[in-house]
This record gives sequence, C-alpha cells and structure tokens, in this order.
Amino acid sequence: EAIGLYNLGQSCCLNSLLQVFLMNIRFTGILRRITVPLSPEQRRNNVPYQMLLLLEKMQCGKCKAVGPTDLARCLSEHRVKLFVQHDAAQLFLTLWNLLKKQMKKPELVEELSDLYTICIQEHLACQKCSFETKSNSTMLTLPLPVLDSNSHRLKTLEDCLQYFFHPEELTGQNMCFCQQCGRKTTFLQSVKLVHLPQTLTLHLKRFCFERSSHTHKLSHSLPFPQELDFTEVLTEDQCQADDSEKATWQYELFAVVAHSGSTSCGHYCAYIRSLTECKWYCFNDSDVCQVSWDDVKCTYGRSNLYWRETAYLLFYMKKHPQ
Repeated sequence: EAIGLYNLGQSCCLNSLLQVFLMNIRFTGILRRITVPLSPEQRRNNVPYQMLLLLEKMQCGKCKAVGPTDLARCLSEHRVKLFVQHDAAQLFLTLWNLLKKQMKKPELVEELSDLYTICIQEHLACQKCSFETKSNSTMLTLPLPVLDSNSHRLKTLEDCLQYFFHPEELTGQNMCFCQQCGRKTTFLQSVKLVHLPQTLTLHLKRFCFERSSHTHKLSHSLPFPQELDFTEVLTEDQCQADDSEKATWQYELFAVVAHSGSTSCGHYCAYIRSLTECKWYCFNDSDVCQVSWDDVKCTYGRSNLYWRETAYLLFYMKKHPQ
C-alpha cells in the first residue's frame, strides 16, 4: 500500500525523492541486506539504516502517512540542511553519495552503482590533425538542456537526448591546445554512451541561470514517452557499446519528480508507477492518491501556466534487464 510522508517543514523535495527510492523494489532489495551498525550512535547516523527503518515503518500499513523525522535528523548530521528549499537533482546526488559511502558491503556498493550509474565516453578530436583523446566517466543523471545553444526550445525528450549527445565544435576562445600541432586549434567535442543502468535518471534543466545571477524557470511543454528505446533515439556514432549492451536499452517510465511554483517559492511531488500493481500514484507529502497517465502528462509543462507542475526528474526502468 502506498504510504505518504509528513512534511517536516519544506521537506517536500526530500519526501518526493524518498518515495522514488523506496518504491523501487530493486533498491529496497539492496537496502534490506545492509549491515546493521553496532552502536546506537552509529545507527542514528547511518543513512541506509535509517532509510530501512523508515521503509519498515511505512510497510506496517497502520496509518496513511508517517514522519521521516529520524532520517531527517540523521541527514542533518551529514550537513544536509533542514527547513530550506532544496534542488531535487542536487539532493538526489547527495542522498545517493551518502548511501554509497555508508554501505559497508562492497557487493552492495557495486549493486547500487549498477542500479543507477551511467557510463559515458568523452572524445576530443583536433580538426587540424589526427590527435584525439578519450576518457570514460560515470554520471548519476543525464543533465538534459531544454533549450539549444540559440535559446530555442527543444520540443520533446528525444530532442533533448539527441542535443546532449550532439558533437560540439570548440572554436575561438574555446579552442584547445593540441600536443601534436603545438598550438591551440579547433577541436570537436563529443559524448558517447557506453553503459546504461537498471534505473536511469534524466534531469531536465528547467532552471535557467542568467548573468545577473537571477534564476528563472523554463516551463514550456516538453512531452516524454512512457517507453523509451535509446537505440532508436541515438545514432551509431553516439554510442560506444556492443549489441548485447544495446539490447537492454529499452525503458519504461517509473517515476516523475515534478516541481510547481517559482525558483524562490516552489513545491515538489512525485508520480510513481507501482511495480507490483502497475498503477500510477501521486505522492504529495502525506497525501497519496491513485492517478491516471493523463494526470502524469499534466507535468509536461505549459508556457502560460508558470506556477503549475512541471517534470524535473524522470526515472526510467529497464524493460529487459540482463
């Protein structure tokens, strides 16, 4: 049964992310196998253990909502501020890093990484000679621009993905030093996809930072699909993976963390598809209700409805995991 979380005071962002973690049965399967810390103080300050206690409290099913007070207190010990507005993408990274750091079993850390970590390869190629560098790196989310370099709106999620992986020419002030040419030259910078995790997190960069240090929200419509096949979205040149890896790149939407309001005064809630019932629920702090796909589509955004809910984080789950 879907259980809500009481708002402790501007904790809607934390509540939404906790629901996304705890409704993911692959994640809770890892959480249930953690090593319980020995001392009471260690247990109080251990994020995975406190998250496990919260999960068990929610699964008692005796009330419509529970308070994440002990977990919030634990997070504050790790410098996560309480009673302030958080950015969901930043807080998601903070929570994930704390979980990974405090899981003592190496095999669980590896499983957690396999569950969420994206692997990419960054290429830099001199356009004057054959000099090229390649480096692999991992990411927790794909940060997708919703505007192109000319500030034109990207129309669909697929457009955002194609734009993210589109090569960029580094010219003028952005030129790089080429070891082979012995001077600064024009380089082609590109990102190639190597590996996708079981649970893929896409971050729609809706908050736009201007030179005046003012931040505003981009709330234009950006549809996202229920099913997403990366082999149909990206070209061969944008992938650095074999056929067996690519065969697993078919995804179904699992959750949406949506933001309503402005950058200075906002609210988060989560739409999550139950993996056991295959029904969509809206988790709005202590209020939980079943919703339809049409309700989830309301988070696509609309330019003339600045204050309405707009999808900010999208969580997709593999249809056919290895």
